[in-house]
Amino acid sequence: MIERLNQVNDVKVLSVFDEAFAPYGRVVTGYDFSGLIAHMEQNTSIPENGNVYVPSVPEMEADPVFERMQNVLYGGMPIQIGYCNGRNTTYNGFEYHKGSEINIAVTDFMLVLGHSWLIKDGTYRVEDARPFFVKKGTAIEMYQTTLHLSPCRVCDEGFKGIVVLPRGTNTPWPHGEDIPEGEAKLLLQRNKWVIAHPEREPLIKQGAFPGLLGENKELKY
Repeated sequence: MIERLNQVNDVKVLSVFDEAFAPYGRVVTGYDFSGLIAHMEQNTSIPENGNVYVPSVPEMEADPVFERMQNVLYGGMPIQIGYCNGRNTTYNGFEYHKGSEINIAVTDFMLVLGHSWLIKDGTYRVEDARPFFVKKGTAIEMYQTTLHLSPCRVCDEGFKGIVVLPRGTNTPWPHGEDIPEGEAKLLLQRNKWVIAHPEREPLIKQGAFPGLLGENKELKY
């Protein structure tokens, strides 16, 4: 799969098992995610257009792995388990959170990742990001300094992914009408700082800061 992706794209796609992934996160092993994956396969669908994101799914949080992840991976801090399914192929923008994000690949997909320390005055350059391939069944932890957004599909059918975050992340938070300065101008929702590409109108209309510089690249498959 990676060989094919590299044949059709002008940016190099690496695996999350490659050592180049180390500054962005790590592969998570030793957890039984089979119940979560089965729920996703049986009870969620891929939209015809765009993406769907649900921050918290009670049925998934009732799985025994929820408590173990909360106690071990997050040191007892409250978490939420949700999902993102869709057909995205473009970078569109980047987000980051204060706290790690766990992604579990229900299908194969790609993630475009960057480093938050390269943000300058609310802007980030497309060429500083790197795409990584995540194989079906793989779980990864992305560190809080890792820029990311929706996965990108690697087939016509789209992608499915489980998303684990500190509880409350990516939920609405009315933080006033004043235009904030500094990092705060990137804050779009609870624990969700976003830099959008100016062409990504849905994000801009939500209030995302249009700070992604360069071409809104599309990943081919």
